[in-house]
Amino acid sequence: MQDEASLVQRAKQHDQEALTQLYEANFDKIYRYVALKIGNKIEAEDLTQEVFLKALESISKFQWRGISFSAWLFRIAHNQVVDYLRKKAKRMTVPIGEMVPSGKDDPRQMAELNLEIEALMAATKKLTKAQQEVISLRFAAGLSIAEIAKTMGKSEGAVKALQHSAIASLRKILAVE
Repeated sequence: MQDEASLVQRAKQHDQEALTQLYEANFDKIYRYVALKIGNKIEAEDLTQEVFLKALESISKFQWRGISFSAWLFRIAHNQVVDYLRKKAKRMTVPIGEMVPSGKDDPRQMAELNLEIEALMAATKKLTKAQQEVISLRFAAGLSIAEIAKTMGKSEGAVKALQHSAIASLRKILAVE
């Protein structure tokens, strides 16, 4: 946290190296979170860039109030996703095959993986909004329980309970389907 604090302080002074380090340390996590939420890789790249532009515009206002810089970025990302989805209501998503990296894998295995991911995404949409958010932050973005709690403004216990109930619900949904 101290290293992040010094980077943020330097970034507030428009230090390009500090800004670059913060960007590189957080881009992948923010991108995965956004991509999972909106289901479109190209749009996710654009939206992730917008998150960092907003952060750059507002970094001078950032204050350490018990949340990490990355949690602050996730709050910006969440708000950007909400705005995007409002504008694109009822929009079709990109086929799941575009979200899975292609390679020299066995086509049958790739087809099975695509079906499994598609089923998981469909099942996730049946969860409550809070459960979806916890699952996205925990598994797509790779945040810890503490970071999720700070990002969502909930206690760690509440986040653990949401995660547990979400996973239990996913198991039930996937077992039926």
